[in-house]
Amino acid sequence: MSETEESLPESEDEWRERLDDEEYRVLREQGTEAKFSGAFIGKDDDGVYRCAGCGAALFDSDTKFDGEGSGWPSFDDAIEGSIERREDTSHGMVRTEVVCATCRGHLGHVFQDGPTETGERYCINSCALDFSDEESDADR
Repeated sequence: MSETEESLPESEDEWRERLDDEEYRVLREQGTEAKFSGAFIGKDDDGVYRCAGCGAALFDSDTKFDGEGSGWPSFDDAIEGSIERREDTSHGMVRTEVVCATCRGHLGHVFQDGPTETGERYCINSCALDFSDEESDADR
């Protein structure tokens, strides 16, 4: 078990203490932040996007692309083993939800309409992410 997994909250009350209201609503209750409201939509710095719930590395900045029009940060690939996919049949449609493989926090969805060679578009809530630049990301 990793150090991150050992420090995960064991109850929803502990998650509520760790996360702010919006993070809790998205990560723990499968919510969605408002379109175009996220801090990471236009960010193009080099680094790693991490889970806001547990700190696990999820996306390298070189996989981020301008998903202008989608309203959420867009990536074409995830760090190997960092996410899990689940079928989501809410809202009268079938989509693929992506969650953090470490803490199982809801991140967003992945679609098969991406503009790069992977063909995938991970549409991720900014509030489900933290960012660390390469200089400060020693465990990358």
